[in-house]
This record gives sequence, C-alpha cells and structure tokens, in this order.
Amino acid sequence: MSHTIKNKASLLVRVRRIRGQVEALERALEAEKGCSEIMQQIAAVRGAASGLMSEVIEEHVRTHIASASISSHASRAKGADELLEVVRAYLR
Repeated sequence: MSHTIKNKASLLVRVRRIRGQVEALERALEAEKGCSEIMQQIAAVRGAASGLMSEVIEEHVRTHIASASISSHASRAKGADELLEVVRAYLR
C-alpha cells in the first residue's frame, strides 16, 4: 500500500488547512489589506505547503528507498529517481 493512501486522512487535513490559508489570503487581497498582512499570509501558505511536501518526501524515502523490505536495487533506484525529479521541480 502506498504511503499516501495509508496516510490519506492526515494528508487531507493538511491540504484542507492549506486551502483555508489560501482562502484567507484571497479575502485579505479582496479587502485590500496591507502588504505586511498579505506577506504574512503568503509565508503561512508556503510554510504549510512545505510541511506537506516534507512529510510526503520523508515517507517516500522510508517506503521506496530505505525500507528493508525492498530487495531490488532497481526498485530503490526508481524510488530515488522519482524523488530527485520532484525535488528538482520543487526547488525551481
């Protein structure tokens, strides 16, 4: 079972929290709040998204790269390649 399926409830809670933060950011922009408040909201959204990514990356490494149950080098290499591809895109 994939770790995103196993941790689905926890991940969805984080995603819903991020959605709430984005909606609060939208409301702040619509209400023409000051740039300081807008920047704080953007930082909160970014932090929440980074926390979500961190959790998924950690479980990906534990499940698809470091797990003792993975006996094949090809499976570990595939897991590492998937991770590197996503990290490259994330860091752009």
